[in-house]
Amino acid sequence: MPANKSSVINKYGVVSSSYEKSKPPFSITKEFILRLNQTKNPKEEEELLDIARKNLIKCKRKLGLKTLGTGRHVHLPTTWTEVVYLAQCKGEIQDEALNMLYASLDHATFDYDHLPALFFVAESVLYRLCCDAFLKTYLYSVEIKLAKIGYLVFLRLFIYFLHGHLESFKQHLLRLQPYLYALSSSGELYCKYPNIFSNVQCILKIMEIVCKRELPSQSIFSPVEDKNVDSEMEHLQLTQEGYEINHLLWHCVAAWTCVQKNSPQLNKVLEHLIFHKAQLQEKRWLDSALALLVLGEAAKLHIACLKAFMDLMRDFLLSVMSVQNQEENCKVDDFSWAWNVVYIYITILAEICLYAANSDLRKTALIGFCDCKSSQKDILPTDKSEEMPELRETSILGLLEYFSSKMSDNCDQVKWTGYYGLVYNLLKMSWELRGDKEQDGLRNKIWQMLRKTKDHEKDGRICNAVNIAQAEINDPTDPFTSYSTKVSSNVGDENFSKYIGWRIANILSKLFFPSTDTCVLPLKKPLIKRHQMKYLNKKQDSMKKRVLQFTVREHSSMPEIGLFPYPDFFTKADKELARIIDHHWQEELKMRQKEDAICEAEERKDKELEGKNRFQEIMKRREETLRKQTKPYELPPRTEVISLEMKMSPQN
Repeated sequence: MPANKSSVINKYGVVSSSYEKSKPPFSITKEFILRLNQTKNPKEEEELLDIARKNLIKCKRKLGLKTLGTGRHVHLPTTWTEVVYLAQCKGEIQDEALNMLYASLDHATFDYDHLPALFFVAESVLYRLCCDAFLKTYLYSVEIKLAKIGYLVFLRLFIYFLHGHLESFKQHLLRLQPYLYALSSSGELYCKYPNIFSNVQCILKIMEIVCKRELPSQSIFSPVEDKNVDSEMEHLQLTQEGYEINHLLWHCVAAWTCVQKNSPQLNKVLEHLIFHKAQLQEKRWLDSALALLVLGEAAKLHIACLKAFMDLMRDFLLSVMSVQNQEENCKVDDFSWAWNVVYIYITILAEICLYAANSDLRKTALIGFCDCKSSQKDILPTDKSEEMPELRETSILGLLEYFSSKMSDNCDQVKWTGYYGLVYNLLKMSWELRGDKEQDGLRNKIWQMLRKTKDHEKDGRICNAVNIAQAEINDPTDPFTSYSTKVSSNVGDENFSKYIGWRIANILSKLFFPSTDTCVLPLKKPLIKRHQMKYLNKKQDSMKKRVLQFTVREHSSMPEIGLFPYPDFFTKADKELARIIDHHWQEELKMRQKEDAICEAEERKDKELEGKNRFQEIMKRREETLRKQTKPYELPPRTEVISLEMKMSPQN
C-alpha cells in the first residue's frame, strides 16, 4: 500500500526543501549515491565504495559510538544527516550506516539542538517504509532495522513533547502526516511480524497523541485525579493544556530515582506502585509501555524492582485472560492493544537477562524467583491436551511454558504474540551472548529452550519468529536495490537497545523531581548577540564537562548519578582492557619463555662441546705420558687378559 509521493521529497527520501538549506556540504551527495548504485564498472564501484567506507569511519568517530555520544569530536545532528545519506547506498554500506544510526540513537543524550535532525531522520525513515518497503513482496532485514530506528526516533520526539519542545515544529509535524496516514494502513503487511508491528504501532500512537494536542508553551504534567494525592505530587496540577501523566508512570520514575540515589523510600514507593497496577489495564497503553520501560531500567539494578516489574505483568495477563474468557458477556473491555504491552514487556525482560547489574538479576529474569519443578522439566509439553499450567511467574521460562500450552490455530493475539516474542528474543539473546565465556551457563539454558521449542513447535507463526530473528542477525540481503548483494555477517551487532531506557528514565527523573544541581532540557534557544558568543561557548563547554561526561571519576562526585555501576559501560570497558593487556602479557611471556629455552639449549650445547674438548685434551696428554690409548679406569681388551692368564698358569 504505497503512499503518494510528496513533491518535497526526492527519489531517495531525503528532504529537499527546508532541510537542504541548512545541510552542510557533505562528500556523500545524491549524485554520488546514483553513481554507486548504478555503476557497472567494477573498478569505479570499488573506488566509490572506498570513499563511502572512509566516510563511515569518519561518521563513527563523530557519532561517538565508543563514548556514549559525548566528546569534543562528536556532532550528532550533522552526522545523523550524513549517515542517512550513506544509508541510501547499496549493500554493506547501507547496512553498516543503519547499524551506526541505530546505535547512536540508542545512547545519545537529549538535546534541543537534535530536534531538526531527528525530524529529518523521522521523515526519511517513514519515506523508506511507506514508499519503498511497502512495494516489496518479501520482508527484508533492512526493513526491520528501519522500523527499529523509527521507534527510537519517535520515542525521543515523545520525550521532547513531554518537555513542551515541539511547539515550534508544527510544520515538521505536518510534513509527517501523509506518511503516518500510509503507515496506519500497514496492519495487513506487518501483523504477522509483531517485532515490526509493535514498533509501527508505537510510532502511530506517539504521533496521534502529539498531533491531536496543541503543543504547550511550557511543560505541565498532572496525574489523573485521585483523592489520596501525595504531597510530593502537588506540583503536578491538572490543566487542560498539559499531558496527563498517570500515577503508574510517575511511581515507576520515582522507583528508578530511589534506586539511583540508594534511597530507603524504595519499598514504600514500590508499594504505592503496586497499588496503581490497575492503570496498566487502561487503554492509554503508551503510558503503560513507558512505565514498563522505566521500571525495567530499575529492575536491572535492584531485585525488589524486578519483582514489582514481574508482578505487574502477571496481574495484567491474568486480567486480560479472564476478560477474554468471558465470551458470554458482550460488553467486555476492548483489549486489542494488550498484545503490544506484552510484547514490549518481553523485550525489556530479555534486555534484563543480558544487561542486568549482576548474575542473580539475570538468572531471576530468565527462570524466575522460585526454583520450582517446572524449571527442571520439559519446557514445552509434547501433548497439549494435558493439564494446562498456571501462570506462576512472568519470567522468560514461566511465560514460555504458559504461552506454549495455550497455543492453537485460533488462539487470540496476546497468546501467540507473546510466544512469538519469547522465541524471537531468545534467539537474539543466544547470538548476543556468543563468545562470552563468563555467561556460558546462561547461553546454554537459552539454547536448551530454543532446541526444545524447535523440536516440539510446528505452528507456522512461531517458526516464522525463528526465521525473522535469523534474518535480522545475519543480514542476508539488501532489499532496497535491484541487486542481490550478499552482506557480511560481521556488519554491526546491535540487536537490543541498551541505553535508551536509561536515558529516558534519567531525563524523566529530572523532569518530575527537579533539583538545583541537575540540568534539565532548556525550553527554548535564546537569541544570542555576537559579543556574547565567546563567553557563552566557554560556559556551554564547562556545562558539558560537568553534566554530559560519563566517566567513573565524575560519577562519585555527582549526587544525581546512582551508586550502582549502570549502564556498566565502563566496567565492561575496563574488563576488556584488562583482557587485552593480559592477552598481550601472556604472548610476551610465551616469547620470553621460548627465548629462554633457546638460550638454555645453546648453553647446554656449549658446555657439552667444552667438556668434549677437555676430555680429548686429557686423553692426548695420557697417551703421551703413559703411551696408552685406553681411557682412564678402562679395562684392557679381552685378548690381552687371556694371554696374561696363559703366561701365569704354568707358574702355578
